[in-house]
Amino acid sequence: MEKIVFSPEEGEAVEFYVLEQTRLGGINYILVADSEEEDAEALILKDISAAEDAESLYETVTDEVELDAVATVFSNMLEDVDLEL
Repeated sequence: MEKIVFSPEEGEAVEFYVLEQTRLGGINYILVADSEEEDAEALILKDISAAEDAESLYETVTDEVELDAVATVFSNMLEDVDLEL
């Protein structure tokens, strides 16, 4: 499983495991977890960086409609994973 490091502007770097990625409506989304354990906390993040940016910039998906739609896609992609919103 791929591990990525997020470096917030304030605070320490945080590591996440990338479970899956998808593209919907021209936006890239990733499903990440804080550990490889079964009961890990997961987040759905969307890429908000511009095409010319050297590094990706992600933010947590908070809009309920958007979150439900992307979570449904990830649930279908990962049949053995149970996502609870």
